[in-house]
Amino acid sequence: MKTGTLFMVVLGMLVMSLALTNASLAQTPVVSINPHFQPDPLTVNGTSGGTRPSNCGNINATPNQVIQVTKSLPYLRLTVEGSGQPTLLIDGPGGRFCVLADKYAGNKPEISGYWQQGKYSLYVGELSPQQHTYTLSISQQKRK
Repeated sequence: MKTGTLFMVVLGMLVMSLALTNASLAQTPVVSINPHFQPDPLTVNGTSGGTRPSNCGNINATPNQVIQVTKSLPYLRLTVEGSGQPTLLIDGPGGRFCVLADKYAGNKPEISGYWQQGKYSLYVGELSPQQHTYTLSISQQKRK
């Protein structure tokens, strides 16, 4: 009898956990990226950092942004600008990538190239334990 009760409690906790996780993911803004989208660049603002340490800085438990690439794109560029030390963790169809600032991109996290169709979860992290405002720029224009 005790095993059955314990099983029901654990099962109930699992169901609640899944429901809360889905509710959190539903709140993450989704931006659809189509070929020749306008305006270009598309910009999104938010707060970098979070309480979860990762190999890509401190991030939130849920993505800051989700982008849905509706059709594979030969070129797409994402750039993060912020007052702190932002990072960009991308979890998508091609795998999971951490983008750090470098001199080539003007000391901003930036990634560009071919993007296949699919959903990409973006986590804007922070190398320090602080949080800062950021601007994420999404563009199909190559750097000049």
